[in-house]
Amino acid sequence: MRDTIAGIATALGEGGVAIVRISGEQAITLFTQAFRAQRRTPPYESHRLMYGHVVDASGAPIDEAMGVVMHAPNTYTREDVCELHTHGGHAAAQTTLQRVLALGARPAEAGEFTRRAFMNGRLDLAQAEAVMGVIGARSQAALKAEQALLAGGASRFIHTAQASLITLIAGVEAHLDYPDEIDETEATAALRQGLHTLQQTLNAAVDERGARILRQGLRVALCGKPNAGKSTLFNALLGEDRAIVTAIPGTTRDVLEGSMSLGGLQVLLMDTAGLRDSEDTVERIGVARARDAIAAADVALLLVDASTPLDADARALLTQPMPCPCAVLLSKGDAAPLITAEEIAALCGHTPILTVSAVTGHGLADVRAYLQAQAKLPQEGMLTHARHMAAAREAAAKLLQASAALDAGLPLDLAAVDLRDALWLLGRITGESVDDQLLDEIFSTFCVGK
Repeated sequence: MRDTIAGIATALGEGGVAIVRISGEQAITLFTQAFRAQRRTPPYESHRLMYGHVVDASGAPIDEAMGVVMHAPNTYTREDVCELHTHGGHAAAQTTLQRVLALGARPAEAGEFTRRAFMNGRLDLAQAEAVMGVIGARSQAALKAEQALLAGGASRFIHTAQASLITLIAGVEAHLDYPDEIDETEATAALRQGLHTLQQTLNAAVDERGARILRQGLRVALCGKPNAGKSTLFNALLGEDRAIVTAIPGTTRDVLEGSMSLGGLQVLLMDTAGLRDSEDTVERIGVARARDAIAAADVALLLVDASTPLDADARALLTQPMPCPCAVLLSKGDAAPLITAEEIAALCGHTPILTVSAVTGHGLADVRAYLQAQAKLPQEGMLTHARHMAAAREAAAKLLQASAALDAGLPLDLAAVDLRDALWLLGRITGESVDDQLLDEIFSTFCVGK
């Protein structure tokens, strides 16, 4: 008999409600001993929320609460599950949990409820990981991606890839078992094409940049010469006065960060020190940090003061290569322009050029649209978890290895070994080929109540 476990399913701290969750064969028995419903008597109806009290061993009330009994298999873990909804805060929830533990439940380990859901077949491993992804999502875009994963989007992709791989393995094994009936040249040609197609499919599903942006946000560096309007634009995009703005060049000496939401995506803006040569030690450090920020950015916005003529320093910035996608912003568009977009285009080629005024707000919508277009988030069904992407890359590498074996004229049975290894690696994503060590590693990152 599997242990009955209990844990607090809500976050620690003060709040309106705290939930103590119980799962296992004795869940209903323990719940019945710990909870007294008003105007209802056991056995309690499944999935009906009831008002009552958590009581101690003598029957004295511990806390006013709501309680619910949920019969297997229509529960999160596919076991009998009960919940006690107490007042929020530390004391009520902990006292209720200790009461349930005293009745015979075992404290749930990190992620044990979701682990049981996986072990009982309610979720595959990719979906189980999506549970914590949903909890930890920092933006609407990240939440949407995790919900798609929880709904089985990535799992369907992996199952399709596995089916294609099984077909390839079956073709190889058919030749190995019946060499007189299935010509090796024919079998090799079909295998070669299938390997190429599947390898491309797996590699295309891995989008590390998009996955990182989805979880950590789009990193945007505002850069340019001193007094180009970077801090003013920084404040305008954030909608608050975060950066100090003065007419003195070189006011910003360090990288100042601020976060905003853009179409459901988290965007991390970085206001950087003006790029120029300086004898000032502090400013030189700021310029070095600005260049580091640009190197780490997903997108750069290079600001050029349109109210002053182009000088050698500005031309140098406009012609130097950027380590990331970049748009040129002709700033201070509310003043009389002394630089045209045509002049900038002659130096930058096909770089997008936008005219903005952080004072009047002109052009800010174009800047937001440009940033949103640069995000290029993964489409539904693509792999966005680091573990899933690593497994898919390894599987693709195995397919490449099998192709190399065919090119070298090696026997088909050697290629078949690589195909089976690739199938095993894909199974690691959904949990079909898994071991306790991997499960321990994954679920140890979960909170106890999940």
